[in-house]
Amino acid sequence: MNQQGMQQQGTINSQQVMPKINHGGHDLFDSHEIIAGMINVLDQFMIFRTFIKDQELLALLDRQYSFIESQYNVLAEAFSTGQKPSESTGVYKMKLSHDVQFGITPSQPKKPNRSMADVKEAGLSAHMLGLIKGQASLMGMAASEITNPIVRRIVADTVPNFIELAYEIFLYQNKHQYYQVPQLKDSDAQAMTSAYQSVKSQPVTMPQPKAPIQ
Repeated sequence: MNQQGMQQQGTINSQQVMPKINHGGHDLFDSHEIIAGMINVLDQFMIFRTFIKDQELLALLDRQYSFIESQYNVLAEAFSTGQKPSESTGVYKMKLSHDVQFGITPSQPKKPNRSMADVKEAGLSAHMLGLIKGQASLMGMAASEITNPIVRRIVADTVPNFIELAYEIFLYQNKHQYYQVPQLKDSDAQAMTSAYQSVKSQPVTMPQPKAPIQ
């Protein structure tokens, strides 16, 4: 066999032994964005930690950082191997009470910080909430299109956890009146909650499908 034939044979053999990558191009980009986003959240949390003085928020940040890091490791392993990771996705359990304080308490108008001394827990927790909500939205949109079944399942399972992370930050903000929750007057709220009713039976007649095009 001449040199050209040997090269062709070698190319064929190498193509035969190459593992099949069960990722579509689109979801490779989505997965990269998700994993990079988790790194960004972790890095930002580390920066925020240097400014936090409130021990309650500090404990919340550390607790969430540890959980996000563990889920990052699970996803990164599954994405790089395409196989079931050595650890399963976890379930985040928030520590704060679910009691929400309703109503508006007068406070000073907000404005951009003019110096580093103006950086306080209200703004830091707001940044944390924004990061987590953005990451949850990104994962929720991508989970419906990722082709690798293991990576898709991990991303989908992580969305509820990020919702819990965000809700815990909201509860902290609400507790300290950083995130206040106004309410409608009782009559308006009652009208809104009574605007829908459940369906008890099937429609009398279902519309018929159109005839196929000949």
